[in-house]
Amino acid sequence: MKSSIVLTFVAAVLLAGCSPAGEEQQAGETASAELPGANFNANYQDYLKTISSDEFEGREPSTAGEEKVVSYIEGLFSEWGLKPYNEETGSYRQSVPLVKIMPYKVSDLTFSGDKAPQTMDYRTDMMAWSMRVDEQIDLSSSDMVFVGYGIVAPEYDWNDYEGLDVEGKTVVMFVNDPGFATQDAELFNGNAMTYYGRWTYKYEEAARQGAAGALIIHETGAAGYGWGVVASGSPVRYDLKKDNNNMHRAKLEGWLTLDSAEQLFEQQGMSVEEARELALSDDFQALPLNIQASASISNKFDYLSAYNVVGYLEGSQHPEEHVIYMAHHDHLGTDPVRDDDPIYNGAQDNASGTAGLLAIAEKMAAEKQPERSVLFAVVGAEESGLLGSKYYAENPLLPLSQAVAGINMDVMNVYGPVRDMVVIGYGNSEIDRYLKPYIEKQDRFLVPDPTPEAGFFYRSDHFSLAQKGVPMLYAKGGNEHIIKGKEWAEEQRAKFVAEAYHKPADEYDPDWDLRGTQQDLQAFFELGYDLANSREWPQWAPGNEFEATRKATDEQRQ
Repeated sequence: MKSSIVLTFVAAVLLAGCSPAGEEQQAGETASAELPGANFNANYQDYLKTISSDEFEGREPSTAGEEKVVSYIEGLFSEWGLKPYNEETGSYRQSVPLVKIMPYKVSDLTFSGDKAPQTMDYRTDMMAWSMRVDEQIDLSSSDMVFVGYGIVAPEYDWNDYEGLDVEGKTVVMFVNDPGFATQDAELFNGNAMTYYGRWTYKYEEAARQGAAGALIIHETGAAGYGWGVVASGSPVRYDLKKDNNNMHRAKLEGWLTLDSAEQLFEQQGMSVEEARELALSDDFQALPLNIQASASISNKFDYLSAYNVVGYLEGSQHPEEHVIYMAHHDHLGTDPVRDDDPIYNGAQDNASGTAGLLAIAEKMAAEKQPERSVLFAVVGAEESGLLGSKYYAENPLLPLSQAVAGINMDVMNVYGPVRDMVVIGYGNSEIDRYLKPYIEKQDRFLVPDPTPEAGFFYRSDHFSLAQKGVPMLYAKGGNEHIIKGKEWAEEQRAKFVAEAYHKPADEYDPDWDLRGTQQDLQAFFELGYDLANSREWPQWAPGNEFEATRKATDEQRQ
């Protein structure tokens, strides 16, 4: 799971209601006896324990640890009779070609022109990298242009690049989108971030427009994390290996601190807030800054292969139509510098989700053959930028125009039974409505993501398929623990974030209460199996950014 999403997910799992301490044991016994779905698949615990064991060495892509987890999943898929990704060879593996981009020298950002600000220092004032596979990147005297939010969104009648030629120029823009900035429920999606607010989109759009450089103004609230997350992380980047790795991105991508942006706009006689007001105005036109930017990056490269593991149960009547289950098997590997505990086991992130997919696949394989196919994709290189799922979306086993819907599992609830289930991206599609009766059967209820402004829907593997128009569910329990109180939940949340997330301490704990996970898996199983035996085609909500893509695939199918 990506680092920026963890706080909300942990909060979703751990926020709790209150019960008197003296009643805890009695409540636990009652819950154990009466919780619907709490015993979904007894093998889940074994899968979780195995995948997160030291033997799997942290499951880093293109390592012996990845080979072990891939072989383990393949063996189970074969045992259960799932059809393989490659029927000619009998292999469940889909090779994911990667390029590792390692900048070993990044210059400061310098300026020229009559209104040039002072030099901005790397990491302190700005962050920069390049996704181009070039040993030397030189941004030289590139004209700077302020492009508001850097968005082209026809469904919202918004185009910050209208009438603008930015070929060879460096664009500067705000993070997030106008809905968040104004808190206007009628603008974009109000407080909830759309994909147009994600920094990944902004770099992609800048490249489509022909920009040589793309710089985003960092603000903690709008980005969802502080400058330390941007500046203290590794400068190493990963990408899918492509024939056009030198052309599909701008030369330079990066961030500016808010103070740096203030300095930049001050030279133009305005403040950041005045620039924001300009960007939000109905008659906004991009503003040339009358200065030129220069920077250089020296890179080294390595070419790797990660693996997706893909198998499916073929439908009896409509084999190309299919429901997708997805989880990522990879984690961060090992740190040879650490003497105490060098293995990043990734038990919650995401052995828990991979084990969940396996538990569902095992149960599904024992059921009557569904009318539609059910596909299980255990993807790699998620921690490197959702690259395994992105590659699968570009190279699917079954055509995504025939994908009914999908369910993604990433960091499951290991803290016990809860009354609710949090849906990330609640309201994005009809999939919420389809899920609801299965949760209500467990005397539970659905709730929205408590922080939709952070855009968590766009930060896990399901997003790669959503971009192709497939309605994707990303949900987990939940906010109201049925036994323990709020104080206990807060302690668990703080402990996980501080001590375990993306650290060696994310290890399997035999004392985890997995009944809540089992309930979630039961609901996901029933939802997927019933969709596979129906003629339903869930749709995106009207006006959603993926609605047009889904409608296009509907037309292909018909």
